[in-house]
Amino acid sequence: MDAILAPIDSTSTAASALDRAVEAARLAVGLPVGTRIIAAMSGGVDSTVTAALLAKAGYDVVGVTLQLYDHGAAIAKKGACCAGQDIMDARMAAERIGIPHYVLDYESRFKEQVIEEFADAYLRGETPIPCVRCNQTVKFRDLLDVARDLGAEAMATGHYVQRSFAAGANRPQLRRAADPAKDQSYFLFATTAEQLDFLRFPLGGLDKPTVRQVAAELGLAIADKPDSQDICFVPEGKYTTVIDRIRPQGALPGDMVHMDGRVLGRHEGVTRYTIGQRRGLNIAVGDPLFVVRIDADKRQVIVGPREALLTQALSLKEGNWLGVEASLEAAAAAGAPVLARVRSTREPVPGRLALADGQARLVFDVLEEGVAPGQACVLYDPADPERVLGGGFIAATERAQL
Repeated sequence: MDAILAPIDSTSTAASALDRAVEAARLAVGLPVGTRIIAAMSGGVDSTVTAALLAKAGYDVVGVTLQLYDHGAAIAKKGACCAGQDIMDARMAAERIGIPHYVLDYESRFKEQVIEEFADAYLRGETPIPCVRCNQTVKFRDLLDVARDLGAEAMATGHYVQRSFAAGANRPQLRRAADPAKDQSYFLFATTAEQLDFLRFPLGGLDKPTVRQVAAELGLAIADKPDSQDICFVPEGKYTTVIDRIRPQGALPGDMVHMDGRVLGRHEGVTRYTIGQRRGLNIAVGDPLFVVRIDADKRQVIVGPREALLTQALSLKEGNWLGVEASLEAAAAAGAPVLARVRSTREPVPGRLALADGQARLVFDVLEEGVAPGQACVLYDPADPERVLGGGFIAATERAQL
């Protein structure tokens, strides 16, 4: 298998990076050489390097690619994954690495569990995160079952997140990536303890320049392939194109209403708006206005001043917990202090869990702005901020009383 890869030049900086990356992969896997591992290959740089490092490290690697969608402009979209050219890239990479490769048609599952849920969430006035849903269902549930059926002891992905054991612990922790700029822990909060037992993340201790350097050293054609930027199944970043096709009722017009009750104008569908939005409101008033709430049942988009976006608490649904307590609700009942992250682009802020009518709540220590139902609230350990404790989807928010 190794003979198919580019030979290592031990005098070069790139080769040194490769050696370190291979050793990091062995440590991340923590299983004997020769163990069968499924490598989830999307056709991008990260998943391809993951498969190559595992093969180089001496594992019995089987590459698996999911075909998730196959429609229109999304197929040819640069930086997408799991369709068209990306599947071909994964197949050619597997051949280059010298590992068997399978393509599984999960298009119907993906449509039902991710695309339709994405559209329905917008119809409810929420702001969904389809990447979390995809990891939660298709990749980390359905694909893990396939990996076990293929006789694998683990499944590896190219996500930038770390899995490690604390001293004396018998179950692994989920931790932020070594490279803060690439950390994907926000999108993996729903990974269960059972799934984490089976998963491996060989790139969690590396930065992206090193990964590309390793790809080039291995002679992989995707070394300079651009990263994916937008939602994979949304052509040209226009998510309303997808929603209008499968849920056209989202484009029904309604009133644009000020939070004081004044009707300021009309909108072209609640699916066009999200909490915190300022541009594209098409209303002329003296002071800047932002979307502060969406009433999907009444087809109303409610706007107000920026201070109306300040949130003091939120409630959580579909919780997942990786801490020492038995569940998110148990941690909430105990009033556990946490660091909460309500957007992937924000840093965690301090707060405390609470329980109300059996539902977990988070109360912020300092007011947070623009918290949107449907987004994830990911929780980290205040005593160990790199550790992911779990989280949930934001069910509702409580506006600050100023």
